Amino acid sequence: MKYSETGIKGLWVIEPQRFGDKRGYFMETFRLDEFTLATGTDVSFVQDNESLSSRGVLRGLHFQRGSFSQAKLVRVSMGRVLDVAVDLRPGSPTLGRYFAMELSAENALQLFIPRHFAHGFMVLSETAVFQYKVDNFYAPQAEATLQFNDPDIGIAWPEIEGGYNISPKDLDALPLRLAAEIVAVDP
Repeated sequence: MKYSETGIKGLWVIEPQRFGDKRGYFMETFRLDEFTLATGTDVSFVQDNESLSSRGVLRGLHFQRGSFSQAKLVRVSMGRVLDVAVDLRPGSPTLGRYFAMELSAENALQLFIPRHFAHGFMVLSETAVFQYKVDNFYAPQAEATLQFNDPDIGIAWPEIEGGYNISPKDLDALPLRLAAEIVAVDP
């Protein structure tokens, strides 16, 4: 696997190596010893999640607060998404900065997102299957959402015919200044 740190410390793009022939392909999507050596990050994933969404669905930008915070390793196994991570780490020189990239079944790229980041994605294909590992169990009382369209962040979401499909919960989200105040605080 190839590991490339983005311009935000601790946020890594991971490119698995595919081995293919006329039958299909094989690839490792995660290997702890290699991951730890390449990134210097000690992580123990405890839960795997998967979602299926249709074109225009925008999920996020979600985060878990305080000691319930989650690091994530995300990828797409069917379709295409624009994946976005926003740094909310207290005292970070890149606080409020975002990183966006296309994840797809075709490119097989993955993104490792450290704790205290908000994360979300928008589906670009007809449907997409989004998979991710987390290093902390989901805690509903610690869940929070950062505004996907906060002008202080300025995420360049693509235009989608028919508009975005966003849950009421995600529309009732916090601006950056409030999210940054509570991200490290237990609920």
